[in-house]
Amino acid sequence: MQAVAGGLWWAAVFLSPGIRRATLGGLDPVLTATLDVPLFVVASAAAAAGVRTAAGVSTSWTVLVTAALAVYATATAQAGLGVLVMGAATSGSAAALCLVLLGRIPTEWIVRGPFAFRQARSRPRPGLHMAGTLAQIVVFWGFFLGLVPPILGFLEQRWGLSLPFPWLAVPAAGAAFLVLASALGIWSAVVMSTLGDGTPLPSAMPNRLVIAGPYRWIRNPMAVAGIVQGAAVGLLLQSWLVVAYAVLGSLVWNYAVRPLEEADLAERFGAGFQHYREAVRCWVPTFPGAPRTP
Repeated sequence: MQAVAGGLWWAAVFLSPGIRRATLGGLDPVLTATLDVPLFVVASAAAAAGVRTAAGVSTSWTVLVTAALAVYATATAQAGLGVLVMGAATSGSAAALCLVLLGRIPTEWIVRGPFAFRQARSRPRPGLHMAGTLAQIVVFWGFFLGLVPPILGFLEQRWGLSLPFPWLAVPAAGAAFLVLASALGIWSAVVMSTLGDGTPLPSAMPNRLVIAGPYRWIRNPMAVAGIVQGAAVGLLLQSWLVVAYAVLGSLVWNYAVRPLEEADLAERFGAGFQHYREAVRCWVPTFPGAPRTP
């Protein structure tokens, strides 16, 4: 699929001046194709045919091109769409490389090192857990909500990818969603710290299963809060790229992180967590007395 997509893209580059300008800017298409076709298109096809070395070549090349094109687009305000296309190609190449070499995508690598699942030291009082949780909120919110979105918003403008939002009230809606989601996140963190004898941080996970506060209605209120916060900041900045960043984060969390976290919880809390998982949904609130649907 990647080899076919690359071939079709190069055909479009040579047939359409608009696509050529949007994806390559002022770069020479002939010179670029001379390098990219064998190292990306042909290498991707060879990797699909079972040549393991070709998968490494394709992935290395796409990473290099994406980085170089991002620098070029930022310096010249051209070829912004090309950065997004090559970014998607890099993700595809990396996933394909894992499939070729390992036969699967090793999502467990996400929870290694400082993000490995470990139980917190049990404390007679929740003060230290609360302090750790507040520090976690400052660091994570500062980075993922305070630093990354403005950078993405700037790049979106610089790369010529900005599109107007259709409603004038978008920033006000973003501010409202941000306040509500932040309140949910703080409430969830406080409940986890005071009742769980631990923190939401993977390296200091709670010693007790928490089914109180917002956890009565939804299994992962902090994840929901974080995703809504990211989308809300995108609305505030009027940046589609930031909204996409929040959506991508939700997909990564749901399909890569959540299964690992829930497997750890099932191992530690056994039937109690299994019953909780069956009774309370992950994304959609489950209110008492309401009929539960899959």
